[in-house]
Amino acid sequence: MANEANPCPCDIGDRIEYGCLGQEVKIEHIHAYVVKPTTASEKAIIVIQDIFGWKLPNTRYIADMLASNGYIAVCPDFFVGKEPWSPSHDWSKFQEWLEDKKATNIKKEVEATIKFLNSECGVKSIGVVGFCWGGVATHYISLQYPEIKTGVSVYGVIRMMEDKYDLKSPTLFIFGENDTHIPLDQVKVLEVKLKEKCKVDYQVKIFPGQTHGFVHRKREDITPEDTLQIQEARKDMLDWLNKYM
Repeated sequence: MANEANPCPCDIGDRIEYGCLGQEVKIEHIHAYVVKPTTASEKAIIVIQDIFGWKLPNTRYIADMLASNGYIAVCPDFFVGKEPWSPSHDWSKFQEWLEDKKATNIKKEVEATIKFLNSECGVKSIGVVGFCWGGVATHYISLQYPEIKTGVSVYGVIRMMEDKYDLKSPTLFIFGENDTHIPLDQVKVLEVKLKEKCKVDYQVKIFPGQTHGFVHRKREDITPEDTLQIQEARKDMLDWLNKYM
């Protein structure tokens, strides 16, 4: 049974009903969801899952949206077959579950995906978008892979990447003002440290009143104002990718 006394904010939001437009493929040792635009493209985005895994329809919807904007989108299973988190799990055991799923321990999967995009899809330019757990992974990739053109980290947990700010790829960071999992004081520290140490372009944007998960996991109590901010965040994501890809 879920631990109601300590709910994880990652549980905020809905699992949307969505059929998906792409297909599942095998990339070396991992499975992945791939969707391609209607016209040939040499640009690709690696879409990185949140804790609910690579099959979450919400994440695949984002991949499909990117494909509709001219990008090949690939969403690999960065948990490599391990069971994703479920809202029905006991939240008191979350850290134990997370132990073998470090967002900074994905080198093998990232390199397999880059190789696949280059050799099998003819891609010449690659970006990364990630949500929550995937936002941390995006931050990590932006530090480690100068060949990645750009990244968008959406509510990535800042404390998991402390003292790591010398980005190699231009990166947009998106947060919600009322995200209890990522307090604003941590966001302010991120801004200060990036200003001190980052030599590439970056932006940190905070959306007023929004909670964790708002960009891809709409809330049950969504309002017209929420809708506008969700749309704005997604447009920001696309504008950032278009600028650097």
